[in-house]
Amino acid sequence: MIGIPDTAASSAALDVAATYLSATMLSHSHRVYLWGATYGDEHGLRYDAELLFVAAMFHDISLVPVFDSHTMSFEEAGGHVARVFAAGAGWPGERRERLGEVIVRHMWPEVDPADDVEGHLLSRAAAVDIVGRDLDDFTPAFRAEILDRYPRSGLATEFLACFQAQAARKPGSSAARAVGSGLTTRMAANPLDL
Repeated sequence: MIGIPDTAASSAALDVAATYLSATMLSHSHRVYLWGATYGDEHGLRYDAELLFVAAMFHDISLVPVFDSHTMSFEEAGGHVARVFAAGAGWPGERRERLGEVIVRHMWPEVDPADDVEGHLLSRAAAVDIVGRDLDDFTPAFRAEILDRYPRSGLATEFLACFQAQAARKPGSSAARAVGSGLTTRMAANPLDL
């Protein structure tokens, strides 16, 4: 199985995520990285593993109350938190901006890999984990290994509560659109939870 990229920024991102995310959301972030990196490897996509890992660790960080913003969607706020982290990690400005873009784009319905391979992988992987979209891209044995290593432990309940709270407070947000378009039903039908 793919491991955490062996970089100082990856280790620091994991430390920050483990400090602020619940165990359930941290496992979700790990799975998102693994779904995305494995899909990328199996389909010959050239991606930046460190960038993808750090984005996976921070993609839901602004669902945590301490980083929530009353003025913007959670993915935009998360992009800002990640940029601050990346500045502290010594990343140059262009790389910090890429990190923020990848996190924002994970809520897009589709991201063209020709335009943003890490955004494509993060978006695709988040959809795999939350609603089971494109789950057949992975073998049953691989899925079982991922879930054994990083259990779901009530993700559907916790994640849906976060999105419903975002939707109630930010009616124009991506979370509100997701809830309004049947997220609850799609999550209930996720084969990973059946």
